[in-house]
Amino acid sequence: MRTTKRILWILALPIICLVITAAASSHAPTDVAWRLAVVKYKITGKLPEIPFNLLLRWIRPGSPVYLGGLAENPNVNEGITNLFSDPQTVSAGAKVYGRICVECHGDNATGRTGPNLLSAVANMTDWRFFSTVKWGRPRTIMMGQPLSDLEIWQVNAFIKRTALDVALSRHNGNSALASFAPITPEMLRASNHSDDWIVHAGNYSSHRHSLHNQITRQNVQNLRLIWAAQLNSHDPSLESTPIVANGRMFVTHSPEGVSALDVTNGDTLWEFHRPVPDNIPLCCGAQNRGVAVWNDTLLVPTLDAHLIALEASSGRKLWDAVVGDWHGGYSMTGAPLVIDDRIIVGVGGGDFGIRGLVAAYSAKDGSLIWRCYTIPGPGEPGNETWTGDAWRHGGGATWTTGSYDPQLGLIYWGTGNPAPVFTTENRANGSLFASSVLAIDVNSGKIRWYYQFTPADDHDWDATQQIVLADVPINGQVRQALFQANRNGFFYALDRTNGSFLFAHPFAKQTWASGFTPQGHAIVREDSHPTRSGTVVWPAAGGATNWWPSSFDPRRKLLFVPSVDAASIYFHDREPKYEFGENFGGSSYQRTANVPVTIAIRAVDVTSGAIRWDLPLAKGNNDVRGEMGGLLSTDGNLVFGAYAGKFFALDADTGLRIWDTPLGALIHAPPITYMVHGVQYVSLVAGREVFTWSLPSEPQGSPVR
Repeated sequence: MRTTKRILWILALPIICLVITAAASSHAPTDVAWRLAVVKYKITGKLPEIPFNLLLRWIRPGSPVYLGGLAENPNVNEGITNLFSDPQTVSAGAKVYGRICVECHGDNATGRTGPNLLSAVANMTDWRFFSTVKWGRPRTIMMGQPLSDLEIWQVNAFIKRTALDVALSRHNGNSALASFAPITPEMLRASNHSDDWIVHAGNYSSHRHSLHNQITRQNVQNLRLIWAAQLNSHDPSLESTPIVANGRMFVTHSPEGVSALDVTNGDTLWEFHRPVPDNIPLCCGAQNRGVAVWNDTLLVPTLDAHLIALEASSGRKLWDAVVGDWHGGYSMTGAPLVIDDRIIVGVGGGDFGIRGLVAAYSAKDGSLIWRCYTIPGPGEPGNETWTGDAWRHGGGATWTTGSYDPQLGLIYWGTGNPAPVFTTENRANGSLFASSVLAIDVNSGKIRWYYQFTPADDHDWDATQQIVLADVPINGQVRQALFQANRNGFFYALDRTNGSFLFAHPFAKQTWASGFTPQGHAIVREDSHPTRSGTVVWPAAGGATNWWPSSFDPRRKLLFVPSVDAASIYFHDREPKYEFGENFGGSSYQRTANVPVTIAIRAVDVTSGAIRWDLPLAKGNNDVRGEMGGLLSTDGNLVFGAYAGKFFALDADTGLRIWDTPLGALIHAPPITYMVHGVQYVSLVAGREVFTWSLPSEPQGSPVR
């Protein structure tokens, strides 16, 4: 490496001297100094984005690409900006755009076969625009364009001017969206009575149930599509739950964006894009499942483990907090949970040997309030369940969103599998607090109690499924209960005040446990552990359910659960070794061949664990797809869900499918519902598009675009 740099210095030195001499003949010493600083940064590897030959061209006097901003900070996204914005430049850019760009991006830059540039440029750095046009964008149809450096800046100036004109016109034409009414803590606590959808899971108790009843089992067949909006995403199947507030819908599109849409017609109000690294260690896709709203601020988790605050009315970034180091496997895919003036977040990365955590940040400035590790360190209760320093890389990720009881002041958060996965080595007695639910004090971040669903989990089942809170009668006594349909195949009921075990019953086929002790400890079958030759166990590694959210109807006391009956062959055939940023696995699994698989939605009576109805969606062998979207129930006696490209509505009492519609895309997201001007809407992300329906007898928005 040093030899290469030395050769580059020798070859480039004469040219550099000529350039700097030319600069010195007509410029002040400071102009020479910044050029020397930029060249030094390039030679030392701090400007990998700029090819060496172009750097030599761009440090010449009069270059349209000005590098002086890099002298203090070699960050191209901050240091290289478009210095041309005068009317003549904008006019020239319009001509270049018409010659080169219009075929893909449309006459008004709102998109054709290519994306909407007006939305994109508002949240794209000048350098990212320039480099995309000059060299293209990997894994897309965008190729480098035959334009000079000046022409690229001219097109950039034209699009930014057009985007500003459109934004001013939109705000002038829709005064209701010119400002954003604050979302208060009181509104969040009463979210289940709101016309909007302002909490990720519908309310703090994670019911995903709406009191709206304009759409019923009697009229649901009359639903019609009101609008559909394409999202600017590379992922073919998004998992986002939209947030609806103040006439806006906020929806994420992985791996790097957020869109604000007009809820009446799907028009894009603004987009935010923040590039993330291409090489983030991920086990299961580059997803972002949603955002949170507080006051007039939108809180956005990022794939590289940052928490970002945006101005809800414009998408302008307010602050940026680092939650974890993505190089070591930390990521964020779950929506934040807003409680009063703090933002609670979890992290992904358990399969890469991170140490899981739940953290609280100030909503005002992003400062850290507390951090609660899910794997206890030396001197902390539970550390004795790990051997040596295995706790340092113990997993226990917190990659979905928790629930909250304001009266008890407790946050309930599920934790993921212990690491290394598919083995119990270095875990002396249970691997706390992996595959558990933690009750965390909202003010201090201290763990008040825990319950471990799968001790020393060596099947990768996690406990990150939706946690539901409700007061219900159990054995003749009303209990402040917590429920979870766990990936391990059991439906659990706990007392949420202290974590005491109430009952557990299987809702799907399972062969790993023979029952529970009176204290709630699972009795694990000795023949269920991974072996060198392989052990067949139900459920499969994907689980009897997964992150796909359930919904809870408090009137019926039914939890509607996306369910899977399937098995995997679990192996233990290699010794795990931790390496920073690499997958940390004790072994592996594979799907079973010619073993029946059933995909279903099941209604579980939370007072007893009994299955009230069971609707199979698909049956077959290992060719049956197990992925689903989540569920939504309503006071219209309906349960909305999706599978295999179809969105449907079920009768909440019987599970009978009474309406469906094909959407032509994979559906991995849960639906939501909300009211606008007295009209109930239902929205769902399918593929990379948002679809919205309402009844035809009510006032409608714009036609489908």
